[in-house]
Amino acid sequence: MSRDGSLEGKVVIVTGSRRGMGKAIALAFAGAGADVALCDLVTEDGRLEAVAKEIRQLGRRSLPLGVDASQKTQVDDMVQRVVDEFGVISILVNCAGIWIPGETLLECGEHNWDKVINVNLKSTYLCCEAVGKRMIDQKRGNIINIASRVGINPQPRVGAYCVAKAGVVMLTRQLALELASYNIRVNAIAPGFIKTDFNIHMWGTPEDEKRCASVIPIGRLGETDDISKAALFLASDDSSYITGAIIAVDGGGRIVLPLPG
Repeated sequence: MSRDGSLEGKVVIVTGSRRGMGKAIALAFAGAGADVALCDLVTEDGRLEAVAKEIRQLGRRSLPLGVDASQKTQVDDMVQRVVDEFGVISILVNCAGIWIPGETLLECGEHNWDKVINVNLKSTYLCCEAVGKRMIDQKRGNIINIASRVGINPQPRVGAYCVAKAGVVMLTRQLALELASYNIRVNAIAPGFIKTDFNIHMWGTPEDEKRCASVIPIGRLGETDDISKAALFLASDDSSYITGAIIAVDGGGRIVLPLPG
């Protein structure tokens, strides 16, 4: 975890920050000096508050919020509460996501289509819209969206998720174009196979992990720290001339055949 002060004085919103990549990003940003608003749909299991406690132990402020980011009224309320608490929003990281593995596009049905599109794409748009307007007023800001390698290249039997993440890719590029004149940068990270609860059914045994890693050129599955380090780079002034970029953090996975299902 970085403790270099590169984000000192920054205020960050991280959606989907109760676990996995969102949690890793939130903790890394706090370690780099930022105060962090933690936003997640689920709060009752105590995991979001536990992340907030870890951040406070690092000497940073934290605000845990239960938010359905696919609902505009809740997103608008989230943004207002963060502004009321911290006075500014410096960085937005859209990490909320869901997938339903094993379904082709024709099998997913309207209900699952809506669920996957709403959580992955609509929520990203709504948060970008609400926070982006604040950043326009500030005339500065930084937005980082979490896309996916399967939003760049398709993957068998992950149909709706691929389409949603491809939408996040284009949303990122379009917003980068529209917001650049306001000194707002918008970039995305496209993770490959990262070991989280999200996909543990695919790598949960040593045999399965070895099988999945065998088709990744770099020879291993990704860790959440691989994503948080990329996010720290995009959040810092080291990337001040980068906007509209989609950075694949996938061990080279996008250049080979799809991962085994």
